[in-house]
Amino acid sequence: MSERKVNFNPGPAALPLDVLKTVQSELLDFQGSGMSILESSHRAKEFEAVNDRAIELVREVLGLSADYHVLFMGGGASTQFALIPMNFVGEGQTAAYVDTGSFANKAMKEAQNITNVHVAFNGKEEKYRRMPAMDDIKYPSDAAYVHICSNNTIEGTQFHQFPNTGNVPLVADMSSDIASRQLDYSQFSLIYAGAQKNLGPSGVTLVIVRDDFLATARKDVPTILSHKTHADNKSLYNTPPVFGIYIMKLVLDWIQSNGGLAGVEKLNAAKKDLLYGAIDSAPDFYKGAAEKAARSWMNVTMRLPDEELEARFVADAKKEGILGIKGHRSVGGIRFSIYNAVTLADIQKTVDFMDKFRKSA
Repeated sequence: MSERKVNFNPGPAALPLDVLKTVQSELLDFQGSGMSILESSHRAKEFEAVNDRAIELVREVLGLSADYHVLFMGGGASTQFALIPMNFVGEGQTAAYVDTGSFANKAMKEAQNITNVHVAFNGKEEKYRRMPAMDDIKYPSDAAYVHICSNNTIEGTQFHQFPNTGNVPLVADMSSDIASRQLDYSQFSLIYAGAQKNLGPSGVTLVIVRDDFLATARKDVPTILSHKTHADNKSLYNTPPVFGIYIMKLVLDWIQSNGGLAGVEKLNAAKKDLLYGAIDSAPDFYKGAAEKAARSWMNVTMRLPDEELEARFVADAKKEGILGIKGHRSVGGIRFSIYNAVTLADIQKTVDFMDKFRKSA
């Protein structure tokens, strides 16, 4: 195998090497079945065991109580932008959206195609450089739910405190920071996350929904688009993304073996401190794109003095085996996506490169 690169791609993103080795070893013959998991029926006992264990691991890793359903759905988090208002906003109701970044805005716009939307906070005019203070978030007391995006992948900002919405259900898109730190997940009525950043490959979306919120779901949506359908059938109503669920199970096993969320949080804190430290130590050359109080632990964004230098930085990094750092086309700049599988050694190599590049520029 050629030398592995430092992978900062924002999603699909780095997977733990131990997980990839397990997939490689089991690919042709899954647990003595004589076939690959890729070929397995989703009704086969081998896959049902994988599915059951993946559900169990989500509960264990996140510390979920028994009143949460764990669903594995297709279509990515972007499909949930539509499915959530379709399922959970009743006639005459309004959903509240906190607009803190590009994907939060996309979720809000999708909901506006379906139902009445109240903008609880709008950060667009400030180019999404900060997160709202809790008092900045305003919404009707009878809203169907308040929707947030916990981490903004493109802009590099993150909620470090969540709004206490009281009797109004709190819904969160956690695609880019799910299972990256210890949280009280009981404050959320529904969480959804594309797996392709911290939990597995693209193609499977984790949805976690509490019983009391699921009970409010509309009954007039198409069967396949109903969260209740998937909850009632343990995500096996139709053919699920079998391979993605299998890899998610392996990633959750890997998290458990590395100290659970406490261990992952400790490592992620060290990674972000090292990388932000390198940025802040050279403020005339590297400049963080997000306000310091809002900085993401997962997506570190920065600018160089000009776009020509940024292009050189990306090209020279590639020669050093550091990939996936060009900022999103909508904002430019540099972005390091330092998800769970990115190692501290990867960050150290990157920091060393940053120092060398600055001195040679």
